[in-house]
Order: sequence, then C-alpha cells, then structure tokens
Amino acid sequence: MRSENELILDVLRRRARPALAGCSASIVHQTCEALVPLAIGLAVDHAIDGAPPIAILVAVGAVLALFTVLATGGGVASWVLSATSLREAHDLRVRAMGQVLADPLVGRDRRPGELMSILTSDTKATADIVRVLAYLASGVVGLAVAVVVLLRVDLWLGLGIVVVLPLLVLGIDRLGPWVERKVRARQQAGGLAAALAAELVHALRPLRSFGGVPEAVRRYRLTSRRSLDTVLDTASASAVVAVTGLLATGAVLVGTAAAAGAMALSGRVSVGEFVTVVVMASFVAEPVRRISASVEQIAGSRAGAARVAALLTASPRIFTEVAAETLGPLRVRDVAVGPITGLDFTLAPGEVLGIATTDPAAADAVADLLARRVRPSSGTLSFGDVDAADVDARRHVLVEPHAAYLLGGTLDAALDTGRAAGSDAVDRAVTAAGAAEVVESLARQRSVLLEGGANLSGGQRQRVALARALAAEPPVLVLRDPLTAVDAVTEDAVAAGLHALRRDGSAGTVVITTSPPLLSRCDRVVFLDGGPPVVSTHAELATVRAYAEAVLR
Repeated sequence: MRSENELILDVLRRRARPALAGCSASIVHQTCEALVPLAIGLAVDHAIDGAPPIAILVAVGAVLALFTVLATGGGVASWVLSATSLREAHDLRVRAMGQVLADPLVGRDRRPGELMSILTSDTKATADIVRVLAYLASGVVGLAVAVVVLLRVDLWLGLGIVVVLPLLVLGIDRLGPWVERKVRARQQAGGLAAALAAELVHALRPLRSFGGVPEAVRRYRLTSRRSLDTVLDTASASAVVAVTGLLATGAVLVGTAAAAGAMALSGRVSVGEFVTVVVMASFVAEPVRRISASVEQIAGSRAGAARVAALLTASPRIFTEVAAETLGPLRVRDVAVGPITGLDFTLAPGEVLGIATTDPAAADAVADLLARRVRPSSGTLSFGDVDAADVDARRHVLVEPHAAYLLGGTLDAALDTGRAAGSDAVDRAVTAAGAAEVVESLARQRSVLLEGGANLSGGQRQRVALARALAAEPPVLVLRDPLTAVDAVTEDAVAAGLHALRRDGSAGTVVITTSPPLLSRCDRVVFLDGGPPVVSTHAELATVRAYAEAVLR
C-alpha cells in the first residue's frame, strides 16, 4: 500500500465519528430529496383520483416534511464535514511542520515555497477526503433510492436505469487516475512557481544591485508559464469529467422522460407516476454530479496526500540522549563539505572561533554543516566522542542566520527563545548585543513590533536577533554575518559585548564573518581561501595578503 493510501486511511480512522455523523446527515438529505418526486406524484394522483381533501393535505404535508428534513440534513452535513475537514487540515499542518522543524534534513530537497504549498493547499486537499467520501456515499445512496422508486413505478423502466446508471458511474470513475495525474503535475508546478517567487522576493535587493532583475523576470515568467499550462491542463481534465457527467445525465433524463411519456399515453403508468418519473429523472443529475465531482476531488486528495505523506513518513533519526553539561567539545575532523576540504578544528569551552572566507558558498556550507542541514562528504563531526549525527543538534547547537527575522508582536515575544531563559539572561543578552536602545525606544513610543520586525532598521533587527540567540544560551552558538547592517562604532561595541558574554562559561561560539571587529576579538580564526584551511589569530592572519584583502579592505 502506498504512503498516500496509508495517510488517507489514518485520517479516516482518526475522524471516524464526525465523518460517520456527517455522512449519515448527507445520506438523509439525499434520501429525502430522492423521495420528493414520489411524494409529489402521489399528491398528484390523489388530486386526480378525487381523494378527500384531508388525504391531499397529508400528501402535501409529507412533501413539506421531506423538504424540512432534507434541508436540515444538508445543513448539518455541510457544517459537520466542513468543520471536520478544517480540523484535520490543521492537525496535518501541525504534524508536517513539526517534522520539518524537528529534523533539518526533512524537506531539505524542497524549496521554501514548495514546502509552503504542501503545508497549506496539500494538507487541505488531504483532509477534504472526509467530506468527499461522505458526499460520494450519499450520492450513491441517492441513486439507489431513485432506482428503487423507478422500479416501483415500472419494472422495465427501473431495470433500464439500473443498467445505465452503474455503467455511467463506472465510466466517470475510469477518468479518476487521469485526473489524478493532472492534479499531481499541477501541484508540483504550482509549488515550484511559489518557491521561485519567494526566493526572488527575498533576493530582490541584490538582484537590483547587479542588474539581475530582467533575467529573474524571464526565469519566473517561464516557471509561471509552465505552472499556468499545467493548471489549464488540469482544468481541461476537470471540465471533461464535468461535461461527461452532465451529458450522460442529460441523455438519461431525456430517455427516461420519453419512455415515461410513452407509457403515460398508453395508460401503463398514471399521471402521478409520470410526474414522479420526470421529476426523478431531473433529480438523478444531482447524485451523478456529486459522484463525478467526488471522483475528481478524490484524485486531488490522493495527490495532496502523497506530498504530505513524504514529510510525515520521513524516517525519524534516533538521537543519543546526552546532557548538555556532559557533552564534549565540538570537533570537526578533516571535513569536506561543499567547496571546502580539510576543515579541522576543536571548539574549546568558552572559546570564540572565527571563520573567514572569500567565498560566500563556503560560508553557507559551514553554517549548513554545523546546523546539520547537510552531511559532510568526508571527515567527521562530533561532540567529544559522540558522533554529531547521533545528537539532537537543536538542543546543543543554535545557528543564527544572516537574515534576521523576528517573531511575535512585541519585543518580549521576539526575545522569547522557548528555552525558559530567565530575565537576567535576557537582560545580559540585550546589553551584550547593543539592543538596549531598541528596547527603550519601543517602550518609550509604546510601539508594537510589526511582522518580522518591519518597523525596525536592518541594524536594529540584527541586534535584537543576536540578543535572542545569546539569551538562548546554547552550548554551541553559530553566527553567520550577524552585524553587517550596523555602523562601525556599534559593531565594535557589540563585538566586545559578544566576546565578554560568551567567554564567561563553558559554551563555545563560532562566528562566520569577514568583519574585522568581530574577528579581532576571536580567540582563533579559521581562514578558508580555496586551499587548505589556515588556523591562527586575527593579528597573525592580517599579514597574509589574501586574508587582508578579504577582511581588512
């Protein structure tokens, strides 16, 4: 059984009760709607046959009661199934996001925009299976009731419908796999287009700086066009399913009405039965449309479930439970990763280690390596004698990226690390990061923090993000160009505060940067320039021409 089937079965098991309740209400709605033509026909026959007024009133009252029950059943079904689908979509989003956050390697082969598409549209499509199957079941029941009513009117007419309708439903069902392939292609192309759009917006400033906007627009136009083509292709497939259902239903309606009219003229059926057959033939369109739409939506749910299941079923890594205080120092032994080869150092307790490089790709590779987002192609990464792959990196290593993004609507929320840091630790971190004036300014103006810290300058956001990272007090803190948006005086003051705070304890710090104030306060610096890494002090490396050109420019 494929993973998407397992996920869909899991959804149905966990939502069995509300799904059955909603399905039952939907079946009541369809059953009553199928019985309405019969009730109308009986009322007509009573009126024509000269039945007493009370009998006619009873027949009319039965019709009104059926409408009341079917309306109630439809409303209850819609509310229960929609609420169940929304709750399940929420749970799937939380579970999938938990997987992504729990393990940096989960979803590493997908772009952020594609992950966002999976966590939103695909989780919703998967959760909709509850609603879709309920409507499919009620549609089948509605057709069955219609067939029974027609069999009661005339055996051969009913048998003809019994033969035609299953063939009609089976024919529509055969279109399901075709539509599912189209939906999968649409979701994949849409995710890639969203991913590229997110990346281009994120890189808009550098694109403008080196004149790359026309090329970026060209690439996005091609990707968006491919996405549009797949959407149109899917829409065409959906239209084929819908048109096929409608044409088939129309053929059944015309044929049934013609047959019933001939029978009424010959006296084989009464006028009321003729009315029942014609109205019932019109009703048949509703369950057939419901069934054809369900076939298409099941294809969408299966396609979405396949992408969600890829995240949920990612094999969890088993980590060795090691207390932070007993964990050995970070050791990098002869590691090759990305463009780097021969990276070798041990981060001593309380040490601030700088890593300087002339290649941004090398800086990214080191950050990804220490965050455990990539595995080294050779060499080892360990904490003392424990392999880093066996240690939950989230508990021992905090990698603060270059792009500072602040969460929460207040500064207190933005500084909340989720590690139960005390107020003293937060105050020390704010002071060391030079963010005290940012805190005072917001407090004085009674300002809220906009999404991502949009109402702060770039330098203010960086200092608050640095304070947040310091307040977490991780055993190993990795900073990637943390102060590129601040002035030289502030950068020097923050570098001094960072060094003083992280030197006071057993924690280690890695600063990936080319900033002279930061590197000058590092105990050692690893210089990466395409050849073998050079490990020395900032003062000694300043005499190396390549280092001086990269750092002391």
